Amino acid sequence: METFPILYRDDRYIAIHKPAGLLVHRSAISEDKRFLLQLLRNQLGQWVYPIHRLDRPTSGIILFGFDPDAARQLVAEFELRRVVKRYIAVVRGYTEESGQIDYALLEEEGKMRQEAVTAFNRLATVELPIAVGRYAQSRYSLIEVYPQTGRMHQIRKHMKHIFHPIVGDTTHGDGRHNQMFRDQFNSHRLLLMAAGLRFRHPFSDEQLTLETELDPELNGLFAALGWDPSATRWCEPA
Repeated sequence: METFPILYRDDRYIAIHKPAGLLVHRSAISEDKRFLLQLLRNQLGQWVYPIHRLDRPTSGIILFGFDPDAARQLVAEFELRRVVKRYIAVVRGYTEESGQIDYALLEEEGKMRQEAVTAFNRLATVELPIAVGRYAQSRYSLIEVYPQTGRMHQIRKHMKHIFHPIVGDTTHGDGRHNQMFRDQFNSHRLLLMAAGLRFRHPFSDEQLTLETELDPELNGLFAALGWDPSATRWCEPA
């Protein structure tokens, strides 16, 4: 039976590490037969209720409630923007050392654009002697990202907007750089991971900081790029 690392558990909530490439729950637009929600229920032998979402290609920490009331109360904390969400991403080019992207996003055709704000800090850079397009070298940044709103594909769209798309993003990214990472590093995934959550526990009022380790494939990639995994330690948003 497939199992997932448990990062936090009490009588109301559980946090686990979701692998890349797995849908959280059934979708009408997907023919997938495997879903995190059902697999986790099988692992635990009990019902769990989703609180927030991660895109299929995004790995990392995700929270569930053990009962509807627990889920509702923490969903409200997300909606009120009281939950700090921290992601790690590898993007094309050298970003600024820190920045904030305030750019409204269109989630559905025919609807108005919605407010969307994302902060980021640059953690490390690398220049590779590999030609991509017209340049003899290629440059990349490791960043931590703090989305302050929760729009669909927000981080991916915002990084594209500032011309630093996430490597491995087949929808909003740069296909030439994606192909180079497949060829040179055997990296076939979106290089985006939900690394941490910080929130007030709705029942105990305790301030919780939850973190997860790098995925094994990201650990290998960091080693190949000469990046220290400790560069991903939590720090405050810009």
